[in-house]
Amino acid sequence: MKQKYFIDSHKGATAIAVIAMMAWHGAWDQTAAWVYLALHGSYGVFWVLKSRIFGDKSWEAATGLGYGLVIWGGLSLYWIGPWLLMSRGVEPHPGILALCIALYCSGVFLHFASDMQKHMHLAHRPGVLLSDGLWSRSRNPNYLGELLIYASFVILPLHWAPPLVLLAFMSIIWIPNMRRKDRSLARYPEFQTWKARSGLLFPKILK
Repeated sequence: MKQKYFIDSHKGATAIAVIAMMAWHGAWDQTAAWVYLALHGSYGVFWVLKSRIFGDKSWEAATGLGYGLVIWGGLSLYWIGPWLLMSRGVEPHPGILALCIALYCSGVFLHFASDMQKHMHLAHRPGVLLSDGLWSRSRNPNYLGELLIYASFVILPLHWAPPLVLLAFMSIIWIPNMRRKDRSLARYPEFQTWKARSGLLFPKILK
């Protein structure tokens, strides 16, 4: 089986899991619970659509059931956030809700637009370094978008645990992947010039 089957199924199941939590905690009148469902639930749907239309080839790798379940279990750590939100009946200030919605919208634009740009670049300009558009000042705008998306999820519960989960994923998976990609792209002659004017994650504005 491919890794993407486990990732996609988990992302797609998020809305169902959040609705189940709402039912368990009787959170039907909790505004923050509905906002969380709208954010994380829609992201799961968008991810599955992206996987089908312009998916990341790195998730095409074959894997066994054991490791697939590890992937599912790891991603389920993100469901700690909605559980804490609903079990504690948290209702963040409207300003916090607005911030999370703004972070989510910004992240969705960056993540999906940059992945689409990468998909089209690889299809029509193979062998050429992608270093323009959304990729001109950040070498990983898709990861930056994902960071903003998940920041909206982990802020809403107003608890220390969800941000730790995000930091763990960044430290164990995201940053090593970004550095591994840098080492691979260093084979291009123009890589060093691009690296000098761009940030690993956050855009380098002043160069």
